[in-house]
Amino acid sequence: MDGRADLHLHTIHSDGALTPQELLDKAKEAGLSVVSITDHDSVSAVTDAVRHARNLDIEVVPGVELSASYQNGEIHILGYFVDCSNKPLLDALAIFREKRKQRVERIVNKLNKLNIPLTIESVFASATGDSIGRPHVANAMVNGGHASSYSQAFHKYLGDGRPAYEKKDGFSPEETIELISRAGGLSFLAHPGTTVEEDFITHLIESGLDGIETVHPSHTPELTLYYRGIVNQYYLLECGGSDFHGGLKNDAQLLGSVTIPTSAVDAMRRRLFN
Repeated sequence: MDGRADLHLHTIHSDGALTPQELLDKAKEAGLSVVSITDHDSVSAVTDAVRHARNLDIEVVPGVELSASYQNGEIHILGYFVDCSNKPLLDALAIFREKRKQRVERIVNKLNKLNIPLTIESVFASATGDSIGRPHVANAMVNGGHASSYSQAFHKYLGDGRPAYEKKDGFSPEETIELISRAGGLSFLAHPGTTVEEDFITHLIESGLDGIETVHPSHTPELTLYYRGIVNQYYLLECGGSDFHGGLKNDAQLLGSVTIPTSAVDAMRRRLFN
């Protein structure tokens, strides 16, 4: 019988609130059989997660979430079954993390010009890992009394098109897909929602995209069916998960409730082996 899998989780190694061990314990309590930790621009949580999972009878799929430039913003691409010791991957991730820090510095400068006296030191203090991003800025804003909530910080200042938004420099989607492939992994378009045009998805498929995240908290049932139609049409794979972060994001209810069957993970293995 199929178990349940959550293939989109974050830890303190990027913008999550829990250690890999704490996250795995909660995943066990939620009845999950397979998980993937997909920290932003980092695979440093995977080793600890795999080690701890042996005591819980949970499988951990090595994963990562990467940002790629798209139009005036970005899209996210998930990589699964990547070799976490692959040097080109690790070198690229180090570059991405440095660009993240530079972006956060630009965001803080914009906030300061908006008369919000946030310091870069307070943002760095809210980050426990080495992959820093807008969620850490939002946390620092809430902790410093500059925003009433995490969501308000994004809605008013940090979200796409908002006054303090800064585009993150990164690889193109094609380069990102190739990077994941060269690291032995499978690439999936993450939470496409309604913002990614179907023609562009077709282009990504022609560039080697392996699948689409069909199940995500931001997807309506209709969107899930829509993307599953594309998956079936182009013989792609599908993934899905809660995109759980914890902490101020207040998404604890998603863990264990936004899942895909473990047969989807079996299909990934077959694609890799074939």
